Amino acid sequence: MDHQESPSERFKRVIASATRAIAAEPDAEVKFGGDQPVVAGNEARLPLPPRRLDKKKVSVSRGQADSAALRLAHHDQALHMQLQPENPEGRALFQLLEDMRCEALGSNALKGIGDNLDAALDRRLEEKGYKRMEDRQDVPVQDIVSLLARERMTGRAVPKSAEKLVDLWREEIENTAGEALDALAEHAAHGDQTAFSDLARSLIEALDLGDKTGEEDTDQKDDEDAPPDENEQPDMDAQSEDDQDTENGGEQPEDQTPDFGEANDGDAEINDDPQQLDEGDPRDDAGDEAPILRRETLGDSGEVYRAYTTEFDQVAHAHELCAPEELARLRNQLDGQLETLHAVVARLANRLHRRLLAQQNRAWQFDLDEGVLDAARLSRVVTDPFQPLSFKQEQEQEFRDTTVTLLLDNSGSMRGRPISVAAICADILARTLERCAVKTEVLGFTTMAWKGGKSREKWVADGRPKHPGRLNDLRHIIYKSASAPWRRTRDNLGLMLKEGLLKENIDGEALLWAHDRLMARPEQRRILMVISDGAPVDDTTSSANGGSYLERHLREVIAQIENRSPIELLAIGIGHDVTRFYRRAITISDVDQLGGAMTEQLAALFEDESRAPRPRRKRA
Repeated sequence: MDHQESPSERFKRVIASATRAIAAEPDAEVKFGGDQPVVAGNEARLPLPPRRLDKKKVSVSRGQADSAALRLAHHDQALHMQLQPENPEGRALFQLLEDMRCEALGSNALKGIGDNLDAALDRRLEEKGYKRMEDRQDVPVQDIVSLLARERMTGRAVPKSAEKLVDLWREEIENTAGEALDALAEHAAHGDQTAFSDLARSLIEALDLGDKTGEEDTDQKDDEDAPPDENEQPDMDAQSEDDQDTENGGEQPEDQTPDFGEANDGDAEINDDPQQLDEGDPRDDAGDEAPILRRETLGDSGEVYRAYTTEFDQVAHAHELCAPEELARLRNQLDGQLETLHAVVARLANRLHRRLLAQQNRAWQFDLDEGVLDAARLSRVVTDPFQPLSFKQEQEQEFRDTTVTLLLDNSGSMRGRPISVAAICADILARTLERCAVKTEVLGFTTMAWKGGKSREKWVADGRPKHPGRLNDLRHIIYKSASAPWRRTRDNLGLMLKEGLLKENIDGEALLWAHDRLMARPEQRRILMVISDGAPVDDTTSSANGGSYLERHLREVIAQIENRSPIELLAIGIGHDVTRFYRRAITISDVDQLGGAMTEQLAALFEDESRAPRPRRKRA
């Protein structure tokens, strides 16, 4: 043993050895980094232990290592991927239940491991802010179900930090899925992942978080006995605007978005008023007043996309959703989580900065009859007095004033490292582009509630009319407006770490909202970059309107922006193939690649803009 080994290094070595021993994998590779334990194949990545260790911190670090070791020992990732549900909500709960199964096997076998896992769980819940939450809608139901399952599987009480929130949900979940939870706990001790997965899926179905079939919401069973309406599916081509208003319950969505005329897909609602169609290339008159894009496009069921009501939607600045002290704390937490990534992205951003400045550099014209005296050529006058003086003149390179909007998916599936990486990348890129005189806006989108909010309650109170449209309340967040300086808004991005903020995602309307804001900007060039990890998800809306209702709307919006808008649209998918939606898009498999992908995509756009050759110097 190296006698010069620091206490921190010694602790890491001991933790790594214990991890291999518990996993019964002597060849397992143990690395340190990140903020949560991650297992991939025969490798475990553990959070770095703090430099100053006390009893509580030691227990937390040991618990994180034990959690990874138990997954190495008892978890089959290939089987897990094969058996998991398709929809994001069910998939998230399926993963949580599997984690709890692995941890229960160790916790029930050795009390010390159970105590360590309790400490790690308590720390995790504390960092998520469970102690400060009071509304049950602040926390995803998946977290509550996993804690109740853990309580049954291990016999250990729910941590005090989450006790109040669990009690708010307990009765409803017990009544709905109590038997499924009991069956799950009974089989957890057997170590059979396949049998446990089958029961986990049954629990997910009992909670109505399972895969959707695309059929109408089961809440509409009350209408099954009603006689069929032969005119239930209206002819959309012949339907008048008055009929649409009636179908919308008399509520016409506010038309705020640009209309770029026909989309290529052919199944969109077309505004065929010849006075409103844009003739020719829309980029030719980008500086003029933009035409109006209809918000209504066809959904999966053949119905016009619409919101059942917009009265509960929210557009808010980040500082309006969180106290200043809380924002500062979350910002410090964000910086602390991603110290290593911060340095990497900063280097990439500096590279982008240099490339942008290179495009903005001025060029000189030489051997002119007037201008600034060219001192480098005065020697010619000395050698030949009859040689005329040479002048030079500076010429600006064309670099159009530009605005960039970063639209970040704030859905629940982005929780953890993905949202942290997205926040820090957006922060550093905003600062970099500002130094290059490029205006930057950072926006986020999510919903106010899980599985429908007040919009759904209103729909239920109105008797659940068929094909209601969107049934969740939008929450669109402005983290940094294009006109706000970076230094005044840097704390705002910490809001993304606020537990309870990230819920569901309705991408089509978020894209329209971001597009509207860009169209109102005075800059000549406008770029919209979307960062997401999945397709639109709102189970209540999809159940009531058809499984692809939201996805179809997103495709229609993208098609119209890409084909008819002066705005340049690009997307980055995190573990999700966004190329099937966006024409200009890339997909990354690891969230740590996000910084490089963002800088390269932006650099490529700016370089495309400056392909014109620079003026050549005239040779003497």
